[in-house]
Amino acid sequence: MRPVLLFFLEDLILKTELLEAAKLRVPSAPILVNMLSKRVRQLNSGQGPLVKPEKNDERIDIAMREIAEGKLIAEIDFSAVAAEEDK
Repeated sequence: MRPVLLFFLEDLILKTELLEAAKLRVPSAPILVNMLSKRVRQLNSGQGPLVKPEKNDERIDIAMREIAEGKLIAEIDFSAVAAEEDK
């Protein structure tokens, strides 16, 4: 049996690696946070994951893995911003 602290540290390292991999795909922190929160809401509402979940994965881990693997991308519509600037 592994000590609880060791299990926690391994889990924290894994999540940090997932976050760093996701940040490579989406370097803007606000956009990454919005993507993660929206995707977690979608997973909570019953949408299936785009990657195979690993044992003990939480929905945020699944969302980070989806972004890190390029399964999710952000599309930004700048036309609304341009329209506001024209006013």
